[in-house]
Amino acid sequence: MIDDLIDAVIDREGGYVNHPADRGGATRFGITEAVARANGYSGDMQHFARPAAVAIYRRLYWAAPGFDRIAALAPRLAAELFDTAVNMGPAVAATFLQRALSALNRGGRDYPDLDCDGRIGAQTLDALSRFLKMRGNTAETVLIRAVEALQGERYLSLAEHRPANEAFLYGWLANRVGGTER
Repeated sequence: MIDDLIDAVIDREGGYVNHPADRGGATRFGITEAVARANGYSGDMQHFARPAAVAIYRRLYWAAPGFDRIAALAPRLAAELFDTAVNMGPAVAATFLQRALSALNRGGRDYPDLDCDGRIGAQTLDALSRFLKMRGNTAETVLIRAVEALQGERYLSLAEHRPANEAFLYGWLANRVGGTER
């Protein structure tokens, strides 16, 4: 599963990009120069290798935040969280899930509210498991929609607060929100 998700992200992100309005600076395969450097790469970003990008995506955006554990319960949700993590950071994606689960727990009757700390742990996994069991066949789709709604709102807010981000807003909404239905 993760190999297909990584391939899709790399295909969507493309090769080398250094857009003047992007605060992230130079990227290759969607990996920023700062992330590449933090993971031991010291060369020119134009020559950053695809296998290094794949390894970073697998480690930092899938395994480390615990989305692999989400995939065991809700694979389509895990795919959406991975895609959100790539563009917004793993903690933001995890927080979106925690916020959605807390808002959907029927006032705490189904499971306790979560501490929205951006870390997938035993409480988040338990809440997800209980939510999926109690809400049935449509539960995963509802959670995906909630995460996408939060993601879309964040993109709009980014563009409203920094006009240079308007250069990216259309693409973010077209290519990131609704990611499970692409």
